[in-house]
Amino acid sequence: MEGDANAVSFAGRLEHVHATAAASEPMRELAEATLVAGVGIDGDRYATRRGTYSARHHIDRQVTLIEAEVLEALARDHNLVIAPHEHRRNLTTRGVPVSHLVGRYFRVGGCLLYGGRLNVPCRYLEQLLGRPVFRPLIHRSGLNGRIVVGGTIRPGDPIVPVDRDELAAGPDAELVLANDRHGLEPPPEVW
Repeated sequence: MEGDANAVSFAGRLEHVHATAAASEPMRELAEATLVAGVGIDGDRYATRRGTYSARHHIDRQVTLIEAEVLEALARDHNLVIAPHEHRRNLTTRGVPVSHLVGRYFRVGGCLLYGGRLNVPCRYLEQLLGRPVFRPLIHRSGLNGRIVVGGTIRPGDPIVPVDRDELAAGPDAELVLANDRHGLEPPPEVW
């Protein structure tokens, strides 16, 4: 947003894509994935409502992202190694400050996403991994997002912020206006 002091500028990339068909099953790394607008990643547990938290579905939980830099910091600062297939997020990014994307539009390849709320760590992940990941992930557990315009994504795809006003004046204007009607999901009261 020109002249907007809150404008976000970065150029990151998608490093890994993961999905799984059901709760607690191991995440599979994908060479490409189909993002379905308003639904999620084709075949993923949350798109099919077979995930651990599916009973508490919200529009902001169609796709999840986490920064590769967070995983590197956990290894460096806490001697805690979490591989990309273990963190249970769908998209692992590099060079993307996901906390800056709450309430903002961004592209992953040709898809248009919208940042919902920041993800919070859960004890469930700690139980699955058998490692003390809960506390080290507080305030850096990733981002929940909406898929506004779907398509196919692949590791290596660019991730860039998109100006909302430019979108609202372009071919995706109706989708943006429809998305804007939904409020952001509030963070959970208890982790």
